[in-house]
Amino acid sequence: MSKPNVLVLGGCGFIGRHLVDYLVTNDLARRIKVVDKTPPLMAWLNPKHSAAFADSRVEFASANLINSVSCQNAFRTDENDECGSWDYVINCAAETKPGQTDPVYQEGILKLSINCATEAVKHRVKRYVELSTGSMCSDEKIPQKEDCPVEPWTMVGKYKAKVEQELAGMKELPYTILRIPICYGVGDRKGLTPRIIIAGIYKHLGETMKLLWTGSMKMSLVHVDDVCGSIWELLQTDRTIHETINVCDDSDATQALISELLVDMFGIKIDYWGVTMSNMTKLDMAGAIEEINDRHLGPWAELCQRDGVLNTPLTPYMDQELLLHKHLHLSNEKLKSYGYQLRRPQLTRESLEEIVRDFIAMNHFPRTLLD
Repeated sequence: MSKPNVLVLGGCGFIGRHLVDYLVTNDLARRIKVVDKTPPLMAWLNPKHSAAFADSRVEFASANLINSVSCQNAFRTDENDECGSWDYVINCAAETKPGQTDPVYQEGILKLSINCATEAVKHRVKRYVELSTGSMCSDEKIPQKEDCPVEPWTMVGKYKAKVEQELAGMKELPYTILRIPICYGVGDRKGLTPRIIIAGIYKHLGETMKLLWTGSMKMSLVHVDDVCGSIWELLQTDRTIHETINVCDDSDATQALISELLVDMFGIKIDYWGVTMSNMTKLDMAGAIEEINDRHLGPWAELCQRDGVLNTPLTPYMDQELLLHKHLHLSNEKLKSYGYQLRRPQLTRESLEEIVRDFIAMNHFPRTLLD
């Protein structure tokens, strides 16, 4: 049986680069085309991911998928073939940066995803995977299943929900939607890494790190290895066609669980403002968040300068959306019903240190913080 041709949209992003590496390392594809508006040389790839992109089976194409003509070109199998055959198309592309305006998400999520899905129909792809977000419904006590009421609390969630609605009407497209919670792993810059950086800053300051809300706030997680593994395994059965599936681990993570690992890692103290005090920030949430970020950005710059970190994509900056009192609490029951076995079922200190050590090796993180 011949190996499939795989098109990875947004392949230079965090999940995309891991997926390319996963396909190459496990020799799963005959041909891999990576499409992104950011070229690999400018994407802060580590040596392992750079080697995967340099593999003979991998080709890169620059494209802005918001533009329909550019999207059409991205799907071409070669210069002479406008409607060639892709077996699997995985859409990792989207505007995920928080704090943007509605038009930015309208184009960077909704229009982009519709363009890609439309082209996938035109090319008669065998399977199409859309990466969505787990921020669809908040509940502290009950892990949310895929049929939960859709009440997204982030801008990304709002527009990903619209994408899910659009795909539901495209019956001719053999799609699978994967809802991803907080995703972490080597190369992660937006998931757990800002918290890691801030914990390191408080080690440097010698002060207690005080967090909004309480330790019981739910924060569902998934390691990027399990995102890649589940994408591939769920593509191997037709039972997942037209299904929406949560992809999360078994850790039932809370803010306290994550914080305790950071305490162990950096030797710091952590406290919480509590619900009453945290609610007071709602009177001027933007001002409160700006004050928090200002407090962290200066020491981070000092640490980087001290350790000779001259150029880094990392920042302790936290957007307002990330600090809302919302429980990200997903059930992975459906994922397991397809026989998927988690590779990284629990968050560990070792997995957090793995992230930091990779950044240190690339001189993107102050090395003395792990001493």
